[in-house]
Amino acid sequence: MSAPRRQLHLNLFVYPGGHHEAAWRYHGSDPARLLDIGFYQDLARRAEAATFDAVFFADGPSLPDNVRYASRFRLEPFTWLSAIAAATERIGLIATASTTYSEPYNLARLFASLDHLSRGRAGWNIVTTGAPDAAANFGLDAHPVHAERYDRAREFVDVVGKLWDSWEDEALVADPATGVFADTDRVHRVDHRGRLLAVRGPLNTPRTPQGRPVYVQAGSSEDGRAFAARYAEAVFTAHQTLASAQEYYADVKARAAALGRDPERLLVLPGVSPFIGSTEAEARALQEEFNELTQPGYSLDLLRRLLGLELSEEELDGPVPRHLIETGGERGNGSRFQLVLDIVERERPTVRQLLHRLAGARGHRVVAGTPEQIADTLQLWFEQGAADGFNVMPPHLPGGFDVFADEAVSYTHLDVYKRQVVPLLRRRGLFREAYQGTTLRDHYGLTRPESVYATRTAEAHGTAGAAAAPTAADPTPTPVPVPTPAEVPARQKEHVPS
Repeated sequence: MSAPRRQLHLNLFVYPGGHHEAAWRYHGSDPARLLDIGFYQDLARRAEAATFDAVFFADGPSLPDNVRYASRFRLEPFTWLSAIAAATERIGLIATASTTYSEPYNLARLFASLDHLSRGRAGWNIVTTGAPDAAANFGLDAHPVHAERYDRAREFVDVVGKLWDSWEDEALVADPATGVFADTDRVHRVDHRGRLLAVRGPLNTPRTPQGRPVYVQAGSSEDGRAFAARYAEAVFTAHQTLASAQEYYADVKARAAALGRDPERLLVLPGVSPFIGSTEAEARALQEEFNELTQPGYSLDLLRRLLGLELSEEELDGPVPRHLIETGGERGNGSRFQLVLDIVERERPTVRQLLHRLAGARGHRVVAGTPEQIADTLQLWFEQGAADGFNVMPPHLPGGFDVFADEAVSYTHLDVYKRQVVPLLRRRGLFREAYQGTTLRDHYGLTRPESVYATRTAEAHGTAGAAAAPTAADPTPTPVPVPTPAEVPARQKEHVPS
């Protein structure tokens, strides 16, 4: 019997109003609903009806300066996702939480509770927080530098993994006949005392349905790649070109294999923001309509934060002053800085053209075309060693998601029944028709890890002999060959240009 065909993984990345910076101004949007939980529950139900793997809520511990011009406030994701868990049954629930501005015990409790509440659908997007102004919200004089944030993140993830493992699966007994509620021989103190963190444990919550939430990570810097290779089970990443995505894909999987992990258990999921029309011209006109709604005050502030450039509106139609961009220092360590710098050096855009490129999804790939063209692009990246799936980032919500996922949507007077992207991917055998499991680990094809303390208990009871359990930091220790960057399939021309 032949092995089942590899299929795409798709997440809905939910951002208030949509991912284009001017989404809230678009005539099809409803800004009054951006704080309405019913709006987000409905989005999640639509994504679940389309059998998406997960919905993803980003977060950050500070208010962006440019909220004057765009819907860039942050909703606390655990509260929001708990309400979404109650309104859905299968779809995964991924939340961002910072290792820089959280404490391991509190964060472990929050995610364990979400995993129990949702019956095994939680995922943790691990971030170190790149916004310097967050420091003042936590009583700090300065934001920790890049390397220090990753040092804390590594220790933080190790400690949280131990806390989630501190209750073995058999620890919760709840046997009225014997009067034993918990087998305390299977509940373990963590007793972690490291260079940066000290946590006693155990967690005051039993082990979760998934063993632990899925580890998700975003970041393409050198530190980010190393972190992903060691810890992540899914990686959110941003790429403008197929070549860049192929290089990252091959590199991070090779790093995982070198650490003894199965690279097929590390999913690479680039972001993609699709503008969809019944013709390519219609899609591009829609994209231009959004770009015309952008406000220079917002866009120039974004450029200042990304590249350190202080420019005025009078300079919008001039070239981006490459010679003024400082490539070293803290900003230069960021993967998004390098992505934008690559656009400047590759395309030599005007300031306005660069701002329009970034307006769509803050550096993630924006594509404009027909459903067939969008599906062609996703298939190309999937089959040419660039992606295991995608973080779908609709430019506006809910309409931008509907035209991606629904079976029947009309563009103006044209009926495009069953020509939307998800139905096309299904017809090509590239995306599931129905869920095959109930947890986020099931959707991602990931195994449920055993508690790191289970082997110790077995040894104490004289029942050792089974294979050692994988650790929290190394969930899938079976290496398989992966291509080196030089072995990645030859690059092909994409159907939908940048």
